[in-house]
Amino acid sequence: MGHIIAALSQKGGPGKSTIARAIATTYAKAGWDVKIADLDVKQSSTVDWHRRRLESQINPVIAVESFGTARRALKAAELHDLLVVDGAPHASEATVEVAKAADLVVIPTSLSLDDLNPAVLLARSLSEKHGIPVDRIAIALSKCGDSAVEIAEARDYLGQTPFHVLGGQIPEKTSFRRAQDAGLSIVECPHPSTRAKADEVVQAIIDRFEKIAL
Repeated sequence: MGHIIAALSQKGGPGKSTIARAIATTYAKAGWDVKIADLDVKQSSTVDWHRRRLESQINPVIAVESFGTARRALKAAELHDLLVVDGAPHASEATVEVAKAADLVVIPTSLSLDDLNPAVLLARSLSEKHGIPVDRIAIALSKCGDSAVEIAEARDYLGQTPFHVLGGQIPEKTSFRRAQDAGLSIVECPHPSTRAKADEVVQAIIDRFEKIAL
Protein backbone atom coordinates (compact mmCIF):
# COMPACT_ATOMS: atom_id res chain seq x y z
CA MET A 1 0.00 0.00 0.00
CA GLY A 2 1.23 3.48 -0.86
CA HIS A 3 1.73 6.34 1.54
CA ILE A 4 -1.00 8.86 2.36
CA ILE A 5 -0.73 12.58 3.10
CA ALA A 6 -4.02 14.31 3.89
CA ALA A 7 -4.80 18.02 3.78
CA LEU A 8 -7.78 18.45 6.10
CA SER A 9 -9.68 21.32 7.64
CA GLN A 10 -12.58 22.11 9.96
CA LYS A 11 -13.93 24.72 7.54
CA GLY A 12 -13.53 25.81 3.96
CA GLY A 13 -11.07 28.42 2.78
CA PRO A 14 -7.73 27.92 4.58
CA GLY A 15 -5.90 26.50 1.56
CA LYS A 16 -6.04 22.72 1.84
CA SER A 17 -6.56 22.25 -1.91
CA THR A 18 -3.64 24.55 -2.63
CA ILE A 19 -1.41 22.53 -0.33
CA ALA A 20 -2.64 19.17 -1.65
CA ARG A 21 -1.82 20.19 -5.24
CA ALA A 22 1.62 21.46 -4.25
CA ILE A 23 2.49 18.24 -2.41
CA ALA A 24 1.30 16.11 -5.31
CA THR A 25 3.19 18.01 -8.02
CA THR A 26 6.38 18.06 -5.95
CA TYR A 27 6.39 14.30 -5.45
CA ALA A 28 5.33 13.65 -9.06
CA LYS A 29 8.30 15.69 -10.27
CA ALA A 30 10.52 13.47 -8.11
CA GLY A 31 9.28 10.42 -9.99
CA TRP A 32 6.60 9.17 -7.59
CA ASP A 33 3.32 7.78 -8.92
CA VAL A 34 0.89 10.21 -7.26
CA LYS A 35 -2.87 10.53 -7.12
CA ILE A 36 -5.01 13.25 -5.55
CA ALA A 37 -8.32 12.16 -4.03
CA ASP A 38 -10.75 15.10 -4.07
CA LEU A 39 -13.39 14.55 -1.37
CA ASP A 40 -15.22 17.82 -2.01
CA VAL A 41 -17.86 16.27 -4.26
CA LYS A 42 -19.98 19.44 -4.38
CA GLN A 43 -17.29 21.75 -5.76
CA SER A 44 -14.61 19.31 -7.01
CA SER A 45 -12.26 22.26 -7.42
CA THR A 46 -9.17 20.06 -7.65
CA VAL A 47 -10.82 17.96 -10.36
CA ASP A 48 -11.46 21.20 -12.28
CA TRP A 49 -7.84 22.27 -11.69
CA HIS A 50 -6.72 18.90 -13.07
CA ARG A 51 -8.81 19.42 -16.20
CA ARG A 52 -7.14 22.78 -16.79
CA ARG A 53 -3.76 21.14 -16.26
CA LEU A 54 -4.50 18.44 -18.82
CA GLU A 55 -5.86 20.94 -21.35
CA SER A 56 -2.61 22.91 -21.06
CA GLN A 57 -0.54 19.71 -21.34
CA ILE A 58 1.39 20.46 -18.17
CA ASN A 59 3.86 17.89 -16.89
CA PRO A 60 4.11 15.95 -14.74
CA VAL A 61 0.70 14.40 -15.29
CA ILE A 62 -1.02 13.69 -11.98
CA ALA A 63 -4.05 11.47 -11.53
CA VAL A 64 -6.97 13.22 -9.82
CA GLU A 65 -10.32 11.68 -8.98
CA SER A 66 -13.40 12.76 -7.06
CA PHE A 67 -14.56 10.31 -4.39
CA GLY A 68 -17.86 10.25 -2.56
CA THR A 69 -16.54 8.27 0.41
CA ALA A 70 -13.29 8.13 2.32
CA ARG A 71 -13.24 4.33 2.05
CA ARG A 72 -13.18 4.40 -1.74
CA ALA A 73 -10.57 7.14 -1.77
CA LEU A 74 -8.25 5.32 0.62
CA LYS A 75 -8.47 2.15 -1.44
CA ALA A 76 -6.79 4.05 -4.28
CA ALA A 77 -3.63 4.23 -2.15
CA GLU A 78 -3.05 0.56 -3.00
CA LEU A 79 -2.32 1.51 -6.62
CA HIS A 80 0.02 4.48 -6.15
CA ASP A 81 3.23 5.46 -4.38
CA LEU A 82 1.44 8.40 -2.75
CA LEU A 83 -2.19 9.32 -2.28
CA VAL A 84 -2.77 12.97 -1.43
CA VAL A 85 -6.22 13.51 0.05
CA ASP A 86 -7.84 16.89 -0.51
CA GLY A 87 -10.44 16.70 2.24
CA ALA A 88 -13.99 17.96 2.32
CA PRO A 89 -14.46 21.63 3.38
CA HIS A 90 -15.71 20.62 6.83
CA ALA A 91 -14.89 18.09 9.52
CA SER A 92 -16.85 14.86 9.23
CA GLU A 93 -16.66 11.13 9.76
CA ALA A 94 -14.72 10.97 6.49
CA THR A 95 -12.18 13.40 7.95
CA VAL A 96 -11.56 11.05 10.86
CA GLU A 97 -11.39 7.99 8.62
CA VAL A 98 -8.81 9.65 6.38
CA ALA A 99 -6.79 10.93 9.34
CA LYS A 100 -6.58 7.46 10.85
CA ALA A 101 -5.17 6.05 7.60
CA ALA A 102 -2.81 8.92 6.79
CA ASP A 103 0.92 8.93 7.43
CA LEU A 104 0.69 12.69 7.87
CA VAL A 105 -2.24 15.07 8.35
CA VAL A 106 -1.63 18.68 7.31
CA ILE A 107 -4.11 21.23 8.68
CA PRO A 108 -3.78 24.65 7.03
CA THR A 109 -4.81 27.87 8.72
CA SER A 110 -4.65 31.56 8.02
CA LEU A 111 -3.47 34.00 10.68
CA SER A 112 -6.89 35.02 12.00
CA LEU A 113 -8.41 33.49 15.11
CA ASP A 114 -11.41 32.59 12.95
CA ASP A 115 -9.14 30.03 11.26
CA LEU A 116 -6.59 29.33 14.01
CA ASN A 117 -9.20 28.22 16.54
CA PRO A 118 -10.93 25.71 14.22
CA ALA A 119 -7.55 24.34 13.10
CA VAL A 120 -6.51 23.66 16.69
CA LEU A 121 -9.95 22.27 17.56
CA LEU A 122 -9.70 19.82 14.66
CA ALA A 123 -6.18 18.78 15.64
CA ARG A 124 -7.26 18.26 19.26
CA SER A 125 -10.32 16.28 18.21
CA LEU A 126 -8.27 14.00 15.99
CA SER A 127 -5.65 13.38 18.67
CA GLU A 128 -7.68 13.35 21.89
CA LYS A 129 -11.00 11.94 20.73
CA HIS A 130 -9.93 9.71 17.85
CA GLY A 131 -6.45 8.63 18.88
CA ILE A 132 -4.42 10.05 16.00
CA PRO A 133 -0.81 10.32 17.24
CA VAL A 134 0.19 13.93 17.82
CA ASP A 135 3.37 13.55 15.76
CA ARG A 136 1.27 12.70 12.67
CA ILE A 137 -0.52 16.06 12.78
CA ALA A 138 1.12 19.22 11.39
CA ILE A 139 -0.26 22.74 11.07
CA ALA A 140 0.66 24.95 8.10
CA LEU A 141 0.30 28.72 7.91
CA SER A 142 -1.50 29.61 4.69
CA LYS A 143 -3.01 32.64 2.98
CA CYS A 144 -0.87 34.93 5.09
CA GLY A 145 -0.42 38.66 4.83
CA ASP A 146 2.97 40.35 5.06
CA SER A 147 2.81 41.38 8.74
CA ALA A 148 5.74 39.83 10.59
CA VAL A 149 4.03 40.66 13.89
CA GLU A 150 0.85 38.82 12.90
CA ILE A 151 2.84 35.79 11.74
CA ALA A 152 4.81 35.74 14.99
CA GLU A 153 1.60 36.00 17.03
CA ALA A 154 0.06 33.09 15.13
CA ARG A 155 3.16 30.97 15.68
CA ASP A 156 3.15 31.85 19.38
CA TYR A 157 -0.52 30.86 19.61
CA LEU A 158 0.11 27.53 17.88
CA GLY A 159 3.28 26.98 19.88
CA GLN A 160 1.13 26.60 22.99
CA THR A 161 -0.37 23.43 21.51
CA PRO A 162 1.34 20.03 21.26
CA PHE A 163 1.15 19.99 17.47
CA HIS A 164 4.02 20.43 15.03
CA VAL A 165 3.94 23.81 13.29
CA LEU A 166 5.55 23.68 9.86
CA GLY A 167 8.22 26.16 8.87
CA GLY A 168 7.47 28.93 6.42
CA GLN A 169 4.11 30.32 5.40
CA ILE A 170 2.18 30.57 2.15
CA PRO A 171 1.43 34.20 1.36
CA GLU A 172 -1.79 35.46 -0.16
CA LYS A 173 -0.61 36.32 -3.69
CA THR A 174 -2.32 37.06 -6.98
CA SER A 175 0.41 35.09 -8.76
CA PHE A 176 -0.55 31.96 -6.80
CA ARG A 177 -4.20 32.33 -7.78
CA ARG A 178 -3.32 32.89 -11.43
CA ALA A 179 -0.96 29.91 -11.43
CA GLN A 180 -3.70 27.61 -10.16
CA ASP A 181 -6.19 29.09 -12.61
CA ALA A 182 -3.75 27.95 -15.32
CA GLY A 183 -3.48 24.39 -13.96
CA LEU A 184 -0.22 24.91 -12.11
CA SER A 185 0.42 24.37 -8.42
CA ILE A 186 1.97 27.07 -6.26
CA VAL A 187 5.37 25.35 -6.45
CA GLU A 188 5.14 25.84 -10.23
CA CYS A 189 4.38 29.56 -9.99
CA PRO A 190 6.47 31.41 -12.60
CA HIS A 191 7.60 34.11 -10.12
CA PRO A 192 10.78 32.79 -8.41
CA SER A 193 10.61 34.83 -5.20
CA THR A 194 6.96 33.95 -4.63
CA ARG A 195 7.51 30.31 -5.59
CA ALA A 196 10.31 30.11 -3.02
CA LYS A 197 7.76 30.81 -0.26
CA ALA A 198 5.67 27.85 -1.40
CA ASP A 199 8.76 25.65 -1.76
CA GLU A 200 9.70 26.35 1.86
CA VAL A 201 6.35 25.15 3.22
CA VAL A 202 6.20 22.09 0.97
CA GLN A 203 9.76 21.15 1.90
CA ALA A 204 8.76 21.39 5.56
CA ILE A 205 5.89 19.00 4.82
CA ILE A 206 8.25 16.61 3.03
CA ASP A 207 10.75 16.73 5.88
CA ARG A 208 8.02 15.96 8.41
CA PHE A 209 6.55 13.17 6.30
CA GLU A 210 9.93 11.53 5.75
CA LYS A 211 10.79 11.81 9.43
CA ILE A 212 7.72 9.97 10.64
CA ALA A 213 6.82 7.69 7.71
CA LEU A 214 9.93 6.65 5.77
